[in-house]
Amino acid sequence: MMVTLGTDAHKRSHTIVVVDAAGAEIGSFTVAATPEGHLRLVKWAARWPQRRWAIEDCRTLSRRLEADLLKVGELVVRVPPKLMAGARRSARTQGKSDPIDALAVARAALREPDLPVARLDGPSREVRLLVDYRECLVKDRTAAQNRLRWRLHELEPGYDPPAGALNRYQTLNDIDQLLESHTSTVASLAGREVTRVRELTREANQLERDITRLVTQLAPSLLEIPGCGALTAAKIIGEAADITRFKSRDAYPMWAGTAPIPVWSANNTRYRLNRGGNRQTNAVLHRIAITQIRIHPDAQAFITRRLETGSTKQEAIRLLKRRLSNVVYRTLIADTQPTTLTNAA
Repeated sequence: MMVTLGTDAHKRSHTIVVVDAAGAEIGSFTVAATPEGHLRLVKWAARWPQRRWAIEDCRTLSRRLEADLLKVGELVVRVPPKLMAGARRSARTQGKSDPIDALAVARAALREPDLPVARLDGPSREVRLLVDYRECLVKDRTAAQNRLRWRLHELEPGYDPPAGALNRYQTLNDIDQLLESHTSTVASLAGREVTRVRELTREANQLERDITRLVTQLAPSLLEIPGCGALTAAKIIGEAADITRFKSRDAYPMWAGTAPIPVWSANNTRYRLNRGGNRQTNAVLHRIAITQIRIHPDAQAFITRRLETGSTKQEAIRLLKRRLSNVVYRTLIADTQPTTLTNAA
């Protein structure tokens, strides 16, 4: 009998509830969120030879448990968090606890047969870590630049660097020279802000070069898509994690939130915007679409055709994003296959 082990992962402990094929609870166990606890968990689960693990897809809490299970050959599926609300509402148990949440994870996995199968993290996670860290640096730099602008306005009301100019070393050098004529505390703090912006810019630029090198190795064809630069491609790779985990070409746009949702009845056929899915990937595809509308003849012709058939501009852009999802999926699959074949050889 195949059993499903629903897992509610936390920082200090993991609770597991085992259900049979009908969703009836047949066991539960709680262990510490440590390598030793994970080993105890695997030994305890060995009483069910045919088993699979269902883990709510919250990587920060569950990544180490998931990796330890995969290293010993366990089958692990990832349950999207958006499925959990419905699973909890449909349960007869009231309240909220770790066993109740673990049971809801297991039953959600039973209802959804095509959940993504977990795999060990590969180079795509390195890309995501670098991209996330660079975004934090850019956010910190923007905050420092905003503070610097206010201090410059107080010191030199007529001096206002153009947007984006504070990313340039020459502009920062000019500000240093400007501050030499001031001796106030405000000027001293502005000098510190200039130093901070310069350091963050230097680190962000170095990270961009590192990211570009990784992306060129992992998905060179992705960079050939018009409107898709190295940072954009890195965001796509990092969020997708492993493109082969998607069951089909249609599963990727549904995950990305670019697949329109039908809301029609009888003879009134219409679709609405999908507000679910991975919003980071959705935003990246939107930026590619807007760039292609400006520079790419094929995208411009596609938008023109959709407008001529009665679509609004927003609807045409959504259709272009859906089309781009297919292009990105095919491109990532094509770039992944040579690596897979090489590893197999």
